Amino acid sequence: MTAMPKIVSASEWQNAHDALLAKEKDLTHARDALAAERRQMPMVEVEKHYVFDGGTGPVSLLDLFDGRPQLLLYHFMFAPGVHGWPEAACPGCSMFLDNIGQFTPVHLQARGISLAVVSRAPLANIQTYQKRMEWPHRWVSSANNSFNVDFGMTVPDGERHGLSVFLSKDGKIYRTYFTSQRGTEALGNVWGFLDATPYGRQEKWEKSPPGWPQGAPYQWWRRHDEYGK
Repeated sequence: MTAMPKIVSASEWQNAHDALLAKEKDLTHARDALAAERRQMPMVEVEKHYVFDGGTGPVSLLDLFDGRPQLLLYHFMFAPGVHGWPEAACPGCSMFLDNIGQFTPVHLQARGISLAVVSRAPLANIQTYQKRMEWPHRWVSSANNSFNVDFGMTVPDGERHGLSVFLSKDGKIYRTYFTSQRGTEALGNVWGFLDATPYGRQEKWEKSPPGWPQGAPYQWWRRHDEYGK
């Protein structure tokens, strides 16, 4: 028989719930403080010019911003030596992309953020697998450049995954943040992605450096088909 939690009275359950809720609120406040610290991180300029293979032709790293100031770029493990190659990509990375809602990018775009995926696999392999998995996200190939190696995603013992966050201003690109392994577990949803960016949720309650874009909380929220109306 499968083990189950202890059965208690309604009052005992409420007491246990209240105690746990207090700890959950402490964790939320700690997470907010960590996001505030992340927004004050310094950044480093990406001086090398990268061109990727995209579905409509060559795509530069700057092109992936789609005219927005911030870019979330997921380093997806899909290359020789990765489990499933050449027909399929990393199961863990695949679960990560499954976790991103179809309309998550729409809400991110409302905050000036673009989302893209990059792998070292040739574009043909990417397109075949993307069609199978029915993912709508922009996915480019770094097979013909040194991007994966330069960013530490291809190392002697194999491929790595992670999320890089970039900021663009006046045609220059800066890397502001990176996380990998279990650091990506809290990502994939709108709020987790926003908290990973240098400008955050852009709401007044956040502790951000002077000059950061901020507005009234909740007021920018829309149904995904109502942005721009």
